[in-house]
Amino acid sequence: MAKQRKSKAPAPPTPYEMMGARIQKIINSPAAQKAKSAVIAKEEHEATYDWERILDEVAENDNVTVAHRDDGSVHLAWTVPAED
Repeated sequence: MAKQRKSKAPAPPTPYEMMGARIQKIINSPAAQKAKSAVIAKEEHEATYDWERILDEVAENDNVTVAHRDDGSVHLAWTVPAED
């Protein structure tokens, strides 16, 4: 009789990946896409290290402006370059 292979369940997403998915959902919302901007904020349960990492990675993108607000949230704005 052939051995049955146990399939491994996919690894659950890391807290960083979950934060990234949450922010991506905000940025991809129709309102944010229309305005070409979004306000994001770290949630209480999210690690400061992960939050800073996300912001650093977002800031590396061309045509994206990251503006820190007094309340701790961040305003993201982007431009879409014209196609040649």
